[in-house]
Formats: sequence, structure tokens, C-alpha cells
Amino acid sequence: MNDTPDNLKFLDTHEWARLESNGNVTAGISNHAQDLLGDIVFVELPEVGSIINQGEEIAVVESVKAASEVYCPVGGEILKINNNLEDSPELINSSPYGEGWFFKIKPSDLNELESLLSPEEYSANCED
Repeated sequence: MNDTPDNLKFLDTHEWARLESNGNVTAGISNHAQDLLGDIVFVELPEVGSIINQGEEIAVVESVKAASEVYCPVGGEILKINNNLEDSPELINSSPYGEGWFFKIKPSDLNELESLLSPEEYSANCED
């Protein structure tokens, strides 16, 4: 788990959130999650402009093994989705913290980030 960037926060359901310099949050699924899922073949992303609460289901990832719900790490308005995932969902496997991001959200309450796990806490949870 030492490949986990230290500027991320995590839900215990394997989603990550990165606070950007403009105050928005970029989100995706963790390297651990994509590894468990195996080869990802499809992603259903949220609609731009939709409003979602922290912890609500926001996307679906399908792999050769299973389909899995993705939950929103912070509540707010979806500003942008990663359209590259429509044609290349395998980006999630090859770059879960980079090119494989899912969406950008304008958080309604930045304090929600404080309720998320640190990289160290998340890594410890994955080892249990």
C-alpha cells in the first residue's frame, strides 16, 4: 500500500478524494479497489450538475469479476466527469490516482473531508 499518495483522503469503501488548489475535490477509486475488481470494462459516471450528499452512491464500476457501487466522498455539485473513462475504462486499472479519476465536485462543506481516512488509516484498514 506504499503507492498511496499522501495528499488523498479515503472512504472505507475505497473511494479517494483530493482537495485541489481551487477548493474543488477530485475523486476516484483506490488502487486497492481496482486491484480487487480486476480488469475494469465499464464505468457509469454521474451527470454534470447533479447534487449529491456525502456517502451516497454516485457511480458504478463493472469489471470482468463484478459490478461495484462507488460512493461520494464529499457532498456537493458535480462539475466535471472524466469522459476518457467511457472509451478507456482500463485507465482506472493503470492510473487510479491519475488519469483514472472519476469526477470533480464543488463541495458543499469542505469540513466533510475531515471525516475521511488518512492514507495511513486507509492502508491499515485494507490490511485487516
